[in-house]
Amino acid sequence: MTIVAALAREPHSNFQFQQVSLAELRPDEILVEIRGVGICHTDIAARDGIYGLPYPIVLGHEGSGVVTTVGAGVTTVAPGDHVVVSFNSCGRCTSCTSGNPAYCRDFAVENYIGTRPDGSRALESEAGPVYSHFFGQSSFATHAVVNQRNVVAVDADLKLAQLGPLGCGLQTGAGAVMRSMRCHAGSSLIILGAGPVGLAAVMAARIQGCSPILVVEPHEARRTMATDMGATHTIDPTADGDLAEGVRRIVPGGVDYVFDTTGRVDVIRSAIAAVGCNAVLGLVGVPSDFSVDLPLNIVSTMQTGLTVKGIVEGDSDPSEFIPELIGHYRAGRFPFDKMITTFPLSAINEAVAAQHRGDVVKAVLVPDADLQNVV
Repeated sequence: MTIVAALAREPHSNFQFQQVSLAELRPDEILVEIRGVGICHTDIAARDGIYGLPYPIVLGHEGSGVVTTVGAGVTTVAPGDHVVVSFNSCGRCTSCTSGNPAYCRDFAVENYIGTRPDGSRALESEAGPVYSHFFGQSSFATHAVVNQRNVVAVDADLKLAQLGPLGCGLQTGAGAVMRSMRCHAGSSLIILGAGPVGLAAVMAARIQGCSPILVVEPHEARRTMATDMGATHTIDPTADGDLAEGVRRIVPGGVDYVFDTTGRVDVIRSAIAAVGCNAVLGLVGVPSDFSVDLPLNIVSTMQTGLTVKGIVEGDSDPSEFIPELIGHYRAGRFPFDKMITTFPLSAINEAVAAQHRGDVVKAVLVPDADLQNVV
């Protein structure tokens, strides 16, 4: 079978479309026709070489679509099912068998090497090998080969194209608040950054009953959206003075929870100066340099009882958490669709640029007829 995919060929370059050949499915694999796929910062970081992946590679890891074919061993979905595709996991390690697949022992091998865990590939081109299986999907394409462990069936009445971001960014932000940190009703929370992950955290904080909910974000439009989604206070770090002082004017005793989506040490340290006793700091922001350390004063950390928690995918089991988030969406408590702007897949490079400029909060690519003209 031949599909069309957007290939990353070298760091800091535009995606290029190409026809690629798809190998026969293995017994535990599923072919999904992609109806929508979110663009995440992780995709761009991978394109630009931060993960050391081989080129050319098909990225994309927030896919949604329709199952077209299933392998002989697949029991979870059938052709015609609507699905959201999330991260992959081995299903065998202690983390997976205890309901914590986000901390799968083989997470890197299942999601970050550009091939199946055994080193084989599902894609080829006339010019040679094409790497894929990014987050077990590589959904910047018309179709994606996925595993039955990383697909979640959803109801057919939902707008399928917009559901893909639930598989990564949105479950990360919401899960951080609802699962990783378990923010309780009446607790105070500061969210650093109001991109898709931060905004998902805002909505989750409202669901949890947090108050106040503070958001630190330099873009005015995103601060406005954060307020619309439940933030009680917003702070412009470029204009509102010292962050810790500003937070303590709102929460004199210091905040209970800090959630960072920026990966910036200076921002995180400013927020730490605003915490109260027994606060929790949750980290999901990935710095551009993996060697960056976060300095903590040992005595101050002990005296305040600060807990620092690294978070992957919001501690989510997608098979359970994505349906939970959809339930909140149906009830009007998780209106994530407000942050989505759709672009045709053929306009992927324009969509990446618009998201980078801050013109849109969450770009989602949908199929279009112009693909045949860009190959």
